[in-house]
Amino acid sequence: MRVAAYERYGPPEVAAVAERPDPVPGAGEVRVRVHAASVGAADGAGRSGTPWFARLAFGLRAPRQQVLGSDFAGIVDAVGPGVTRFAAGDRVFGATGAAAGAHAELVVVAESGAIAPLPDEVPMADAAALCDGGLTALPFLRDGAGIRPGMRVLVNGASGSVGAAAVQLAKHFGAEVTATCGPAHVELVRGLGADRVIDRTREDFATGHDEFDVVFDAVGKSTFRRSRRVLAHGGTYLTTVPSFAILLQQLTSRFGSRRAVIMFTGLRKDADKAPDLEVLAALAGAGGLRPPIERIVPLEDIAEGYRLVDSGHKAGSVIVTPAGRAPAVASDDPTEAAA
Repeated sequence: MRVAAYERYGPPEVAAVAERPDPVPGAGEVRVRVHAASVGAADGAGRSGTPWFARLAFGLRAPRQQVLGSDFAGIVDAVGPGVTRFAAGDRVFGATGAAAGAHAELVVVAESGAIAPLPDEVPMADAAALCDGGLTALPFLRDGAGIRPGMRVLVNGASGSVGAAAVQLAKHFGAEVTATCGPAHVELVRGLGADRVIDRTREDFATGHDEFDVVFDAVGKSTFRRSRRVLAHGGTYLTTVPSFAILLQQLTSRFGSRRAVIMFTGLRKDADKAPDLEVLAALAGAGGLRPPIERIVPLEDIAEGYRLVDSGHKAGSVIVTPAGRAPAVASDDPTEAAA
């Protein structure tokens, strides 16, 4: 099978197509032919080895795993002994987590892992993007913020994969949503359902007072200290980016009127992720959740995908199609037709 592999940390070009033996599913495992996989911020950190603490997870001197990629969607093409939940031909999507390996034509996962059936109505590329943003945004809002109908929620960085999912999920939960983004993405974010969109180049959301019950910093560009003034009494600041400051503030803010929360959603157990996949699939299948996609690239152009991620200005997700190149004919879902 073809994979996007890398042997050393560095710029996007260190990742290139290589050949690897086809994996064989063992007992309780399924093998998926990957039609779409996301290229996310965690993949970018793993490829570059930056920031420094990324190497604690990916390897201090060199990458432990040479094939990145967690979020995937595809077709089951083989099952191991004892598998009852899935059969060859099933459409599925899911996340491999720390095991990575989804930037490949084939990936093997446990049937009890973070994998779920994919409704026919949801394109493969959308499904991989759902994992990219939704598996982070959903637990942050539901578990970290305890979101309820009528809450006032601000999403900072609403045009990224996590932010775009957060806007739509917050609306689903009945919140009043204010979203920030760059000027090029204002209309996109408004189309996601935000009640108010702030162009970050013209207005600073942190200059108000007592405006929000939740500030979800989906890109980690603000801080708890800057956001305190706009948080209502009992409000919660959430951030996806770890730092020494937020780890300390999460402890000390428990005794104050406003909380700071950091969650490591990618490290959750598969048993916790699987039900969330089903929630996201149901919402997407009903048309209530459609993740924006910046670009779909074939496996051969994985470096271009990384450049888009590294730029920090993508709208939604970057998707790679290991199962084949995007087709020459028009299609609503290039990842389907490329199989």
